[in-house]
Amino acid sequence: MEPHGLMPTEPAAAVRARPLSPTSEPRWVQALLILGAVGFLVAFLLLPLVLVFIEALRNGAAAFWAAVSEPDALAAIRLTLLVTAIVVPLNLVFGVAAAWLVARHEFPGKRLLVSLIDLPFAVSPVVAGLVFILVFGAHGWAWPLIDEGVDLALPLLGQVHLQLPKVVFALPGIVLATVFVTFPFIARELMPLMEQQGADEELAALSLGASGWQAFWRVTLPNIRWGLLYGVLLCGARAMGEFGAVSVVSGHIRGRTNTLPLHVEILYNEYAYSAAFAVASLLALSALVTLVLKTWLEWRHGESLAAGHRH
Repeated sequence: MEPHGLMPTEPAAAVRARPLSPTSEPRWVQALLILGAVGFLVAFLLLPLVLVFIEALRNGAAAFWAAVSEPDALAAIRLTLLVTAIVVPLNLVFGVAAAWLVARHEFPGKRLLVSLIDLPFAVSPVVAGLVFILVFGAHGWAWPLIDEGVDLALPLLGQVHLQLPKVVFALPGIVLATVFVTFPFIARELMPLMEQQGADEELAALSLGASGWQAFWRVTLPNIRWGLLYGVLLCGARAMGEFGAVSVVSGHIRGRTNTLPLHVEILYNEYAYSAAFAVASLLALSALVTLVLKTWLEWRHGESLAAGHRH
């Protein structure tokens, strides 16, 4: 009999014959999986990125600078930054409001609202652009308000002529299309984070006499700041690189409605390969900056972000 509390010692041969656990693959299998993953990343991510910069600088720095500083390229850069500067604050307000509503309240249609927020992930951006064409185009239902307007009699202002600005083939259409494809990013980043954190601290602040705005600015916002920055980062990167929906509503007017991705397409179709890669390298550089900032945010506050992603 073995002493009480001690387990019988297993023979060494039995230990060696014990079947492997599901997570203890042979070393050659682990090495093969690692090599496969690294090879995939190199072939489909790193190599194309390196080739973009190689092709951009193939004809020298002077040719690169000429391609990115010519008037149409500068106009595309300005328009891209302007659209991003408009879209990100709009999505910031919507994302915080939607996350607050979903995480802090129960109401009929809550699941439907969450599904609608996810809609741009399921709908092709080209389809979204076509929808805006059907609504605001020359044959759309909103065209009379754009073309002729309507006279309204308001109680305090009297007779007012309401006329919508031109949307399709203009800045408003590009902004609307970009907002549609980017508005889930901030909301989807904040909703699981706020649900995981709960409302205990906010309720405590309210019970101590804080107003709703004070509780938001001093309790809620500091708690979600890293997730909020992460969502803003992803939203900005998506806005700068959007192609499909913007391509449909922009009209491809050089120097006026072409963003950077559209300008790259035009240069490539005109066989100006060096100039196309030079302008594309600006987008690639912005992607690298986004990746660095994303990595820093995950390192700086990885636990909260990871908790949000798990949910």
